[in-house]
Amino acid sequence: MITTATPEWLLQPEVALCPCGCIGRRRKANFVDKTLQNAGGLLLRTMFAEDAATRDGLLQRCDARAKLAGGAVLLLAAALVHDVRVLVVLYLLTLAVAVASKLGAKFFVQRVWLFVPLFTGIVVLPATLNVITPGRIVVPLGTWFGYHLGVTSQGASSAAVIVVRVATSISLVVLLTLTTRFADLLTGLRALRVPRLFVLVFSMAYRYVFVLLATVDDMYTARKARAVLDTRNTKRGRQFVAASAGALFGRAHALSDEVHHAMLARGFRGEARSLRVARVSANDVVVVLVAVVVSIVALGGDRVLR
Repeated sequence: MITTATPEWLLQPEVALCPCGCIGRRRKANFVDKTLQNAGGLLLRTMFAEDAATRDGLLQRCDARAKLAGGAVLLLAAALVHDVRVLVVLYLLTLAVAVASKLGAKFFVQRVWLFVPLFTGIVVLPATLNVITPGRIVVPLGTWFGYHLGVTSQGASSAAVIVVRVATSISLVVLLTLTTRFADLLTGLRALRVPRLFVLVFSMAYRYVFVLLATVDDMYTARKARAVLDTRNTKRGRQFVAASAGALFGRAHALSDEVHHAMLARGFRGEARSLRVARVSANDVVVVLVAVVVSIVALGGDRVLR
């Protein structure tokens, strides 16, 4: 007779690991594995960036040349502004444009503030002390070797200007790269009279990064499939990395010759081309004009506030 009752062995409790991972010893991950995992994360982020450039957002509908020209004007304005309030307004405008371009505020803020502005803040932190920037002490830090040490208002203001300026500049660059296809970006650079050699080197370096990452991943996967790796033996892992570096250099050199000959055989003459026909529309003109107006207002506001 067929029964639908739950088997007895499924109802018996079993010993399991603690969800917090407190039970048992955690094995340290191999540094080669972690490096390749981070490389895979880089590839995924790049694929997401290409996906973001195809969305129907505000800047995705604009021509790459207009975005490059407008971004250059805004970058120049951010470099010339010295009032932190004006820089904060420019950053908020950049964040609003990112949201209008369907990038997501949380993702955009994390991508901008995770590394470079934070690192800049650490670098300029000593400049806030009265030892380097004299002024009125607002945060006393005690006495060191008979000298009163503290954070000055002048130093904190200067550091804030640098950090917000870096964040605004990076936001503009990230906004441009996330909303523009790589091929369109190269075409726009050539249309703005950027030297052909620079565009060619930039294009090949960008593509070779991913080719080399894929090659390294294939080499490591092949080694794992043919040998039993001891993840606790870091010396053997370092030997593998050193040996793989030489092999990778030889493969990259041979691959560069093959790619160059293949490009010449297909009609490449050193000029970056795109399959999309670039046409300047009214929206592109409006984008450039808005960037110019915002830059003029920012510079004028900075002069009035100072």
